[in-house]
Amino acid sequence: MEADRKLQYSVLVLFLVLATGTIGYQMVEGWNFLDSLYMTVITLATIGYREVHELSTGGKIFTMSLVFFGVGAMAYALRNATHVMLEGELRHVLGRRKLKRTLRGLKNHYIICGFGRMGRIIASEFREDGVQFVVIENKPNVVAGIADTDMLVIQGDATLDAVLHEASIDEAKGLVSVLSSDADNLLVVLSARSLKPALRIVARASADDIDAKLKRAGADKVISPYHMGGIRMAHAMLKPTVTDFLEITVQDKTVDLDLEELCVAEGSQLAGRALNDSNIRRDYGAILVALKRKNGEMIFAPTGETRIEAGDTMIVLGQVRQLEKMEELTAAGR
Repeated sequence: MEADRKLQYSVLVLFLVLATGTIGYQMVEGWNFLDSLYMTVITLATIGYREVHELSTGGKIFTMSLVFFGVGAMAYALRNATHVMLEGELRHVLGRRKLKRTLRGLKNHYIICGFGRMGRIIASEFREDGVQFVVIENKPNVVAGIADTDMLVIQGDATLDAVLHEASIDEAKGLVSVLSSDADNLLVVLSARSLKPALRIVARASADDIDAKLKRAGADKVISPYHMGGIRMAHAMLKPTVTDFLEITVQDKTVDLDLEELCVAEGSQLAGRALNDSNIRRDYGAILVALKRKNGEMIFAPTGETRIEAGDTMIVLGQVRQLEKMEELTAAGR
């Protein structure tokens, strides 16, 4: 913003000097606008052409004053304008180099394709959770707004393989495609899946018939904002307490309660043990809501005899600090 003010100030100074010279010659010599402007320009530019008309004594005094004050002001304004433009260009070049170095060093990050309303919400949630991510956005005015923050952003078309490579998709953990067009989201999913088969991909769908196509293209999960919004509104009406509970546990950051998923690693203390023997409830005050097996089978409200295996994903409800301790328990060698 400071650079913008400097540039605006420089333009204003140039305008005022030219206007002063032009009006001055009109008043002192009685010349017309074009002759007065021409005389002002050649005087301030120190070109050295002869006068447009013979100068009177008053005109000569005015010209000397214009040279003395105007040339200095004009040189200052031009120097400021040039400095701002060169500084901006240099900052842009250095910024691009720094961005490329940062992107090359990314690992296990997420890629957000599109920074509309949904993209902004996703980015906000990622930042709240301390997740590393990079945004791909094609609109220059949107990119300019992101550039004022500390978020990593690439200006480009997310449907192009080269742009996805620039976002270090080979090292990425997941990709979210929330572009405004279903066709573009479909292309992003196809490209991302072909570039990294193991990547987790979540895509947005607007039309009802695009859901199956996105899944066939390689999306692990397809979200329809309108469909999900409708369901949530219906639940808010029919099951208000359940809805409030889920919103508190998942969305309210001020409440010391969270619903988390924890993956049981090979070598974890929990691997191979029954739920009763794990002492999760006694030692951590956590509740195992569900257990997802490696083959995708989901066990809801598991009993005490349910055996926890390596590779299972535990969906646990509990206090944040207790869940953080449980992460250590599910890790290998604990």
